[in-house]
Amino acid sequence: MKYLHMLGLDTVATILAMVSFLPSLAGAQIAEPPKTAWGQPDLQGVWDFRTITPLQRPEQFGDRAFLTTEEAATLELEAVSRDERLLLASARRTEAGGNVGAYNNFWMDRGTRTIETRRTSLIVDPPNGRMPQQTVAGAARADARREYRANHPADSWSDRSTFDRCILGFNTGPPMTPGGYNQNMQVFQTEDHVVILNEMVHDSRIILLNGSPRSGIESWTGESRGHWEGDTLVIETTNFTDKTRWRGSTSEMTLVERLTRQDDDTLVYEFTVNDPNTWRQPWSAEIPMRLGDQPLFEYACHEGNYSMEGILSGARADERAVP
Repeated sequence: MKYLHMLGLDTVATILAMVSFLPSLAGAQIAEPPKTAWGQPDLQGVWDFRTITPLQRPEQFGDRAFLTTEEAATLELEAVSRDERLLLASARRTEAGGNVGAYNNFWMDRGTRTIETRRTSLIVDPPNGRMPQQTVAGAARADARREYRANHPADSWSDRSTFDRCILGFNTGPPMTPGGYNQNMQVFQTEDHVVILNEMVHDSRIILLNGSPRSGIESWTGESRGHWEGDTLVIETTNFTDKTRWRGSTSEMTLVERLTRQDDDTLVYEFTVNDPNTWRQPWSAEIPMRLGDQPLFEYACHEGNYSMEGILSGARADERAVP
């Protein structure tokens, strides 16, 4: 699907119509997942988690958990058409950044496919496919952040997001969620360690499997420990810093991720977030990742932090322009 924008829409429509009649691969299992030399399930490879399936179920679908094959094909065709329009428009303007401009749309890589299960959302619990309601304290923090940012967009570098500051990638988490571009991650394994390397910002999470205790030191991506439950790698992460604020979370957030090799080309990624300070109940999502045939490429973010200098200089210029 990555190269469908190079085809005519009539050709794309024919391909998608044919695909829509194929049986769903959801739930397909290989008899025995590939193994490492030391006998663990082999999760290694570069995995692509692009998808047009949204994190939360669009309200138009109500209680429907799955798309029909025809609906999925239509959404995919619309995504291809969208990419063709944006590629043409990118020769004239940079729609990706709105009025101020940003990356040329050529560099955006939002995906053109729904997930193979055809779920209407990546969230699988709660059953309505949407994030649970925030707690009173969580909603109050969110309101306070919005008000502060509206009045103090760039007093200093600390007012900008971790994405602007190239500390965390906006899709790397943890947990990982699709969005924008650089939607690939690579898994490396030894007997006692697993490394998850994200293409975005080249974040590397080193996960110990030897049962060693946690240090208790907080960090941007928390402190992870892993273990095997059958053929599934379970990663439990705590000790997030209160500066991480993933989707409004606090340092009390706990995260459980599961990686399962479903077949030769599919790695099922599941995660459950629990933060009683932010949401009224835990919530979970599932993302089937596809094995890629390309290496990870360098992502330099804004080298030398030139963009941050520009953001702050622009804010100072705005302040001087106020009578």
